[in-house]
Amino acid sequence: MHFSIQYLIFMYKLYSYQGKIVAMLSQEIRKKFLNYFKEKGHALVPSSPTVPHDDPTLLFINAGMNQFKDAFLGKAERDYNKATSSQKCIRVGGKHNDLDNVGHTSRHMTFFEMLGNFSFGDYFKKEAIEFAWHVSTEIFEYDPDRIWVSVFETDDEAYELWKPYINKKRIIRLGEDENFWSMGDTGPCGPCTELLYDRGEKFGSAKSPLEDKTGERYPEYWNLVFMEFNRDERGGMLPLPKQCVDTGAGLERVVSFKMGADNVFQSDILAALIERTEELSGKKYDPSDTHLAPAFHVIADHIRALSFAIADGAQPSNVDRGYVLRKILRRAVRYGRLLGFNQPFLADVFPRLVEVMGDDYHELKSASTQTQEILTIEEEGFLRTLRRGGNILNTIIEKASASSRKEISGADAFKLKDTYGFPLEEILLIAKDGELTVNLDTYELLEKEARERSKQAHTSHKQVAETSLFETFLEHHGTSEFVGYDEEEAEGTIKGLIVAGQSVETMKEGEEGLVILDATPFYAEKGGQIGDTGLLSHKEAQFTVQNCQTPYGGIIAHHGMLKKGTLIVGEPVVAKVDQGRRSAIRKHHTATHLLHWALQEVLGSHIRQAGSLVEPQRLRFDFNHHKGLTTEELREVEKRVNEKIWKNTPLKTYELTLEEVQKHPEIKQFFGEKYGKKVRVVDIDYSKELCGGTHVENVGEVGYFRIAKEGSIAKGVRRIEAVLGAEAEKLRYALEDQMGTIADSLKANFPKVGEAVRSLIEENATLKEKAVAARKKELSSLAQTLMTKVTKVGEIPLLAAAVEVDKKELPDLGNALLTQMGSGVVLLSATEEERCQLLLKVSPDLVEKGIHANTLIKEVAPCIEGSGGGKKDAAQAGGKKPQGVVAAFEKLEELLNG
Repeated sequence: MHFSIQYLIFMYKLYSYQGKIVAMLSQEIRKKFLNYFKEKGHALVPSSPTVPHDDPTLLFINAGMNQFKDAFLGKAERDYNKATSSQKCIRVGGKHNDLDNVGHTSRHMTFFEMLGNFSFGDYFKKEAIEFAWHVSTEIFEYDPDRIWVSVFETDDEAYELWKPYINKKRIIRLGEDENFWSMGDTGPCGPCTELLYDRGEKFGSAKSPLEDKTGERYPEYWNLVFMEFNRDERGGMLPLPKQCVDTGAGLERVVSFKMGADNVFQSDILAALIERTEELSGKKYDPSDTHLAPAFHVIADHIRALSFAIADGAQPSNVDRGYVLRKILRRAVRYGRLLGFNQPFLADVFPRLVEVMGDDYHELKSASTQTQEILTIEEEGFLRTLRRGGNILNTIIEKASASSRKEISGADAFKLKDTYGFPLEEILLIAKDGELTVNLDTYELLEKEARERSKQAHTSHKQVAETSLFETFLEHHGTSEFVGYDEEEAEGTIKGLIVAGQSVETMKEGEEGLVILDATPFYAEKGGQIGDTGLLSHKEAQFTVQNCQTPYGGIIAHHGMLKKGTLIVGEPVVAKVDQGRRSAIRKHHTATHLLHWALQEVLGSHIRQAGSLVEPQRLRFDFNHHKGLTTEELREVEKRVNEKIWKNTPLKTYELTLEEVQKHPEIKQFFGEKYGKKVRVVDIDYSKELCGGTHVENVGEVGYFRIAKEGSIAKGVRRIEAVLGAEAEKLRYALEDQMGTIADSLKANFPKVGEAVRSLIEENATLKEKAVAARKKELSSLAQTLMTKVTKVGEIPLLAAAVEVDKKELPDLGNALLTQMGSGVVLLSATEEERCQLLLKVSPDLVEKGIHANTLIKEVAPCIEGSGGGKKDAAQAGGKKPQGVVAAFEKLEELLNG
């Protein structure tokens, strides 16, 4: 059932008024748009993922045409020559970066849906303009008198094509910055024409888009790009194989203009997310509130960008697109604090996004659990950073806002970065959002000074404060005792509580910080083994331990959050380690010792540990070795480890003095470890190591060991990653499935796969030899034919010819010709993908007479709009004007005559 747009607007306002926001209007316009072009013979193509897994030139998909890039370039044949789609887009980097503007304008977003229709050589300007007009007036139901059009300043054809539909007074010409579109620094590009919508005097008094400096009254809603060129790395504009059309209309803008909304955030989908944010924050959204409205806008926009990117396989990190996502998330969190969010909240907004978009984009539903987990983990991490630096941040912003220059000083910016971990880009965004600037000159000077200082002098004020705090703690309370070797649940007494870097007597519900006990079963992260997680409880109080570390020698600190109740210094608590997680860590740590032993047995006694990581799901072991391991070596290592596991040898631990250890060279000691007077030995009979980690009682508990990956991480340092038990079984099955697929492809029985592959390789080699021989014969025949074209310029034999060969074959062909000629000059040209390649050869006798190929080629190359060089006897040139070959031949003859 289809409804009129006016009816949908009425229903939208009705449901919104009743507190039930629905996304009917966006869904209906999207559907009608796609169906219109489907009826016009366009293939209906689903949106590609926002993460361009197969295009390294892009961080994210930023336009509807991205997935059709190969079709525009003529590099791929498709079973359609025109298409339509509604593409998920994220613009947060490079030329298309709208992040800084989100929240500050009525229309900028990092995520949006791009409605588009595309032609790959089927139709061009005339039909594209006709389609755009009909859709604007019939599908979008826009008032024709409110539509304006811009065209590229020299595109007279587009100007004339618009005149039957719109008064020429509403057709304006704009320059390259506005009306020449390109996907990036390289790739398809061409002139464009844009459709703009007059939102009325409410948005400004400008009489035309030319007078609308802010773009608020006459914003663009649809861009028609006439793809004619491909821009290469050097900036060259090469004609595309076919003239193409790429159009894009932002769905959110289309909907908001139709609704008469003040901004895109009042369109149905974004309004639904804002409504959910209202529910969670308890704050009311008022689009005219310049203080809080941007926060609602940022959250609604950023949750979409984050959720779709995560659902499509990306996640926040410190590099590339992951860094961009982390920046987006942190910006949303900072704006959330304006609405009172001091705990993770984005995962609670996410279900509303699934409600309004999940039926059209099923990936949101299938990745919902993963998306919420990643959002929460990232928020928690950033909130910890904000809590450490939040007060100072607010003070700095207030000070800058009150200053006459409205500037964050370089010293304050450096403090935010150096002490509290705020990246410079984050500081610049904070300044932008507060309408402030940053003194970058002073900041960069302080940064340089910091880099020049030694690591000892690089201690931040916060670190000094913490060190002093822990030193004082040790003086009054002594060290923490670890009792986790024998038990995973024990009672301890609270000796210290730290909240926001300060020692306190009481920790309240919802606070995050450190809890220090006199005795604990929790293992603190060290020696490659990660810290334990679990629960500290006392009566109604429940403190979730997220990590356990040693911030200062002798102190075990439980880092986490008090979910319930109150904790007071001096009270007892029951400390309970996550037993399942601890058990998995124990197995992986023991397996690490077995791996170390096996590597020494297989590769030699020179093997030394260079780092390790022991987690519940895997182990990682770095070691010094000069080359990669062969398949046979890896297999032998696995075999030896599993043999020891299946013998189920008991594992013993005991303490020795360091002096006693020196008498036992079979006990392994590790790089850079700081040992006390007494050290703990983990003894498996054949493997003895100094280790403070947790281990199994019998080696058989490890189960089954498989190497998942081996590779280099630095010169002379290798890394092995391995898995145990069920994960090892999964790895085995995956490898078997892969071999089964290969066997099926080769139509061979599993045991005969190797034989089939060898046969295929031999057959391929034979075919290659035959192809090379055949090609040589063809070139020899071609050379014989070309010899009939030899002419003379004075006394100099000259052979100038255009040949249809691969440019890589030109040297061989040139050599063959010059050999047959004996003396003379050869100039050959080959055209490939609208480019021309020239080869110029000169015989040795003519070189001695002063006729040099490298000199001649520089004179000839401009004829094909190229350049070249080489040696006296042979030179080459490349150019972008194949039709200039005849002129090049004539130029060479003229030079030889001279």
